[in-house]
Amino acid sequence: MLKKTIIKPAKSPAAIGPYNHAVRVGDLLFCSGQIPVDPRDGNLVDGDIKVQTERALQNVKIILDDQELTFANVVKSTVYLTNLADFVSMNNVYAKHFTENFPARSAVQVAGLPKGAVVEIEIVAQF
Repeated sequence: MLKKTIIKPAKSPAAIGPYNHAVRVGDLLFCSGQIPVDPRDGNLVDGDIKVQTERALQNVKIILDDQELTFANVVKSTVYLTNLADFVSMNNVYAKHFTENFPARSAVQVAGLPKGAVVEIEIVAQF
């Protein structure tokens, strides 16, 4: 059986529930959904979908950096939106981080997200 390694980057915002930021199993990193929380104070950032998407992706990047990975290592992402009408704006920000050899992706609308966020992004990356 493959060893499960818990990942808790020091620079990440604190988890707001009984979960870890990420778990490594073999050569895969499973990252919990990241909402647009400022790591300095744990509060949701103010702003529209673009601002919130940027912060959520910065939180993903903190985890990737901690594991010496980049967005190029991401093989799958899932984007949760509270309003699917925000898809184009979210996608414009997303495209600044994922620039080539894009991961597989799902994007779905949900009824609500923690702390009133409008976006949450989770990823699976490969070492």
